[in-house]
Amino acid sequence: MTNPAPTSAERAEKLQGMGCKRKRVEDIRFIQGKGSYVDDLKLPGMLYGDFTRSPHAHARIKTIDASKAKAVPGVLAVLTAADLKPLNLHYMPTLAGDVQAVLAEDKVLYQNQEVAFVVADDRYTAADGADLVEVAYEGLPCNVDSFKAMAPDAPVLREDLAGKTEGAHGARKHHNHVFTWQMGDKDATDAAFRKADVTIKELISYQRVHPCPLETCQCVASFDKIKGELTVWGTFQAPHVIRTVASLISKIPEHKIHVISPDIGGGFGNKVGAYSGYICAIVASIVTGRPVKWVEDRIENLSTTAFARDYHMTAEIAATKDGKVTALRVYTIADHGAFDACADPTKWPAGFFNIVTGSYDFPVAHVHVDGVYTNKAPGGVAYRCSFRVTEAAYCIERAMDIMARKLGMDPAELRMKNLIRREQFPYTSALGWEYDSGDYHTALRKAMDTVGYQKLRAEQKAKQEAFRRGETRELMGIGVAFFTEIVGAGPSRNCDILGIAMFDSAEIRIHPTGTAIARLGTKSQGQGHETTYAQIVATELGLPADNITIEEGNTDTAPYGLGTYGSRSTPVSGAATAMAARKIKAKAQMIAAHLLEVHDDDLEWDVDRFRVKGNPERFKTMTELAWAAYNSVPPGMEPGLEAVNYYDPPNMTFPFGAYICVVDVDVDTGETKVRRFYALDDCGTRINPMIIEGQIHGGLTEAFGIAMGQEIHYDEDGNVTTASLMDYFLPTAVETPHWETDWTTTPSPHHPIGAKGVGESPNVGGVPCFANAVNDAFAFLGSTHIPMPHDHWRTWMAADKLGLHG
Repeated sequence: MTNPAPTSAERAEKLQGMGCKRKRVEDIRFIQGKGSYVDDLKLPGMLYGDFTRSPHAHARIKTIDASKAKAVPGVLAVLTAADLKPLNLHYMPTLAGDVQAVLAEDKVLYQNQEVAFVVADDRYTAADGADLVEVAYEGLPCNVDSFKAMAPDAPVLREDLAGKTEGAHGARKHHNHVFTWQMGDKDATDAAFRKADVTIKELISYQRVHPCPLETCQCVASFDKIKGELTVWGTFQAPHVIRTVASLISKIPEHKIHVISPDIGGGFGNKVGAYSGYICAIVASIVTGRPVKWVEDRIENLSTTAFARDYHMTAEIAATKDGKVTALRVYTIADHGAFDACADPTKWPAGFFNIVTGSYDFPVAHVHVDGVYTNKAPGGVAYRCSFRVTEAAYCIERAMDIMARKLGMDPAELRMKNLIRREQFPYTSALGWEYDSGDYHTALRKAMDTVGYQKLRAEQKAKQEAFRRGETRELMGIGVAFFTEIVGAGPSRNCDILGIAMFDSAEIRIHPTGTAIARLGTKSQGQGHETTYAQIVATELGLPADNITIEEGNTDTAPYGLGTYGSRSTPVSGAATAMAARKIKAKAQMIAAHLLEVHDDDLEWDVDRFRVKGNPERFKTMTELAWAAYNSVPPGMEPGLEAVNYYDPPNMTFPFGAYICVVDVDVDTGETKVRRFYALDDCGTRINPMIIEGQIHGGLTEAFGIAMGQEIHYDEDGNVTTASLMDYFLPTAVETPHWETDWTTTPSPHHPIGAKGVGESPNVGGVPCFANAVNDAFAFLGSTHIPMPHDHWRTWMAADKLGLHG
């Protein structure tokens, strides 16, 4: 007796395509220590570079004496700005249209700024040489206060911009002014505030934090003088962009530059831009004729590479007495440090901050952002978020809680009353975004029902009464956050970097035996691309995911792409992958029709094969068609099965979520215990539920770190006081709470597979949820807003200001 043929469902399960909890194929090498990282690379004759850095935050450079460094055995060269200037390499362009010093020329503008680059036979000799470079400084007045940057007497920082009244984004109104950016209808918003029954106004600051990836920034540059070719291996989130930048700076033709990004130990936005180490390693390799490696240490990474946040937002909401919001107004001072090196699309100097209306139906709104220079390190990257969306989400979610307190409403009730309704999608916000799809009320109701929200509020009220009676010293807080992300940068009409549209790409090649390779313009830093992209191809083409190799990070083989950051991989490159696969499928259908001697329209797709309509016993599997593509194609058709797609999205995608957090705060110690954290995410079509859950766990852990302790802190002299992991909080398994995850599914109507992206959503929604929980604990005592981070000391201080310690 013969076994029955596998059903469609059984065949689909065997493919391990979309929706399958497929194990990460990357983990096979990672957990065995077989990953290939930049610092693992060893080339014949390789040299090492290290920086002499400034101890001052603002000082004039009087002299640089490198004679002692050059005398150290093993030191081959010392580069300074004087060496780079004749080559026009002492400044490099930033992604934001500014320029940034590669090596400080006349003065330094932040502590640990690069002053000289020492090249030696090994990294220890290079470090010894860097310590022996003698620099004479003349101290200058320093400013690290964003609010004082544009004061009349503020010190002039950027002398290279002297006399320039125009910047990359319009008029400059002060010597420390970077840009002014506004969106919305100011007159209508002001009018709504004049008529409002109730208004709130609060300064909501999001402190400067740092992505702090496991692997620091590093590179190896090797220049072949015979071929005139440059090869750079590095920790690059966007290898093609780095190649273009390197060509623009060095004038080496782009086709003679090879950029390779191997395994990366975390990125989180920190590895998007170009750093001085890259430029100096390239120059040193050209000068010496040998490969040069640069690897920064943890202090350098925390104090000099790209920061995130440092947004100071004055938020105002207008509402009716019954809690219907009528207007939003936000003025922001954005601290950009010494150079504007933000990794934002060209047209958006404040990123996508105009998502600040959040998930709520504001009739009118206006935002105004002023960027300023200070004596801090430059940067402004999307630390596990999409271009200032975290700042916007924190701003609106804290402001909604503050409005709820003023109205005497429950925070969840106020949100429910103002959430955009399902029938309003596609929804155009007051600040210009077209949200693709959503079912916000269903998500929030599911979250509230799952955690037993009303019972939690009753328990909280009982504990508040016990606290007043002196029976307990703990306060209970319940944080609610409902966020809308904006990801998938992006549509060429909105987004570009250095004038290059932020499309992305995929190339798929099917081999004769039915296996495949897909090459993409993105670059994984731990997101599981090798697993999930293969699942998209598996579902689209009916080939087992285990038979599909995914390759990224090599500009010689991958089609041009804009890289991985801002949760854009699945929304953009995932779409390109699906579209490339559909091109292949269309050709395979013609081959199948030829072999089955029917018209193309007489065939239908069934999981992994084309079958004749009405006669399912006649079919050709994709594996059979792959073989036929190399020997039995229809007359006039090119052999082979391969395709390339460059996908320019028609719109962003808008994942969303409802989060609820329960905390207990000890007012005598300031210790905050997270009792429960529930996270419901809607990322559209779910490709791999297990990887989604892992991404949410990781994002929530980072959100916990930011909300409860992370801050890059400067003293008044510009000294970084949190430049090591002794002082900068990274959660471990000991501190990290238990996460409960959940979901709804609202596919994006314009995305080929309906996916929206998820990797950064938990950081966007998690931070305000933690902050709302801590603030909620103190709200019944009259507290309005307690700034982040909510570490033990600052929480104790908040309790002390409320008179709870005596």
